[in-house]
Amino acid sequence: MTAPRALFLLLPMFFLAACATSGGGYYEDDGPHSRIPPNLAAIPDAVPRTEPLSKGGNRPYSVYGVSYQPLKTSRGYRERGVASWYGKKFHGRKTSNGEAYDMYAMTAAHKTLPLPSYVRVRNLNNGKSVVVRVNDRGPFLHNRLIDLSYAAAERLGIVASGTGIVEVEGLTGDSPPTVTATPPALPQVIPAAVAAEPPRLYLQAGAFTSRVNADALRDRLVDKGFTPVHVEPVDRDGTPLYRVRLGPVPNVEESDRLVARITAQGLPAPIVVVEQ
Repeated sequence: MTAPRALFLLLPMFFLAACATSGGGYYEDDGPHSRIPPNLAAIPDAVPRTEPLSKGGNRPYSVYGVSYQPLKTSRGYRERGVASWYGKKFHGRKTSNGEAYDMYAMTAAHKTLPLPSYVRVRNLNNGKSVVVRVNDRGPFLHNRLIDLSYAAAERLGIVASGTGIVEVEGLTGDSPPTVTATPPALPQVIPAAVAAEPPRLYLQAGAFTSRVNADALRDRLVDKGFTPVHVEPVDRDGTPLYRVRLGPVPNVEESDRLVARITAQGLPAPIVVVEQ
């Protein structure tokens, strides 16, 4: 199955958006404008409301050999992972929703959430959070969970680094109004006791119902020089599952390097797992 035509035309852009460099997190000629509006802190959060789904942005699609099935609702969605952001290179271009991308609005791109939908994005390192409207598809590379507008990334404090470890929570039109349209004078911060517990980043190389298979993958990774690697047994609906994980990994940049090294050995690309 192929992606919708509008989405297919946008894929090269997402490829670039996801390929962050180490010099500030954006790719080549993307990034911030030379003059940034002075009132970014006053840009209001998106306000969740019930909207009809986009006709063109919610069909199943495939990108780089991976198939995606868009969700019907954002209700109950909660996931942790790595956020990136995209800026001036895409400013004004059409999103997968058919709208113009505005890097100074509270919007985001996601691979499977409905278009449009609303989510709260919380930076797990500093507790800052924003509510954004998802109106685009991506990012498709480097284990990124969500691609934020410049304004949202600025509010979360991840513009300089280019990435951040976040939790994404789906909101609906009847979600409790825990934030107002106008952001508070001070950034929202979770309690100090929680914020003091930094997120831990792991790479999950595989998950097996057989301990023998899990141990075999762990041994193969160790033989290739990847450490520390451990097998973590968990219970999944009454069935034992053995997860093979590397880490904790110190930062997103190191996780990207590890993924590249692992895939170069002919092994499947691990997925990013965030725990806190």
